[in-house]
Amino acid sequence: MAQEDDLDLDVDGAGQGAPKSKSKLLVIILVVVLLGTSGAATLVLTGVLSGNPELVDERAAAGGKGGTSSAATPNKLKGPLSYVPLDPPFVVNFNSDTDVRFLQISVEVGTRDPDVADSIKEHRPAIRNNLVMLYSSQDPQVLNTRDGKERLRNETLSEVQKVLQRETGSPGVENVFFTSFVMQ
Repeated sequence: MAQEDDLDLDVDGAGQGAPKSKSKLLVIILVVVLLGTSGAATLVLTGVLSGNPELVDERAAAGGKGGTSSAATPNKLKGPLSYVPLDPPFVVNFNSDTDVRFLQISVEVGTRDPDVADSIKEHRPAIRNNLVMLYSSQDPQVLNTRDGKERLRNETLSEVQKVLQRETGSPGVENVFFTSFVMQ
């Protein structure tokens, strides 16, 4: 005798409702994702979400939506930080009676104004002179600590700003970075 298989055959088509509703949901989700992606791409390409304040402020100055007029709120636009190396590295000798006799420091200054970068290059001899004097007067024991290096970095920033203030009328430099620091 042949065994009967216990198969549930859907002959009358009662189970077709579920696949249709799933396909409709999938289409709706796909449309929402495409619209969202398209909208975000449009905002990024127009500069609204790109983080570029120049594009947003230009649109506002032209009378477009998205901000106030630049005449009503005068502000200086900030661009990306540019790094200007003060090459070659500084090498100074210490006057103290310690085992450490020499200091070599590579320095880069950070500014957001391209004109200041040109001013740094133009007044590099005066900047280097002040920094050589500053570095040669340091105590090697103090420079062995992080606090000593941070203090020296702040003094370096102050010296660079002092020269630029005297020569150009603006300090211009936002930060100073030691990219190499060697004591021997």
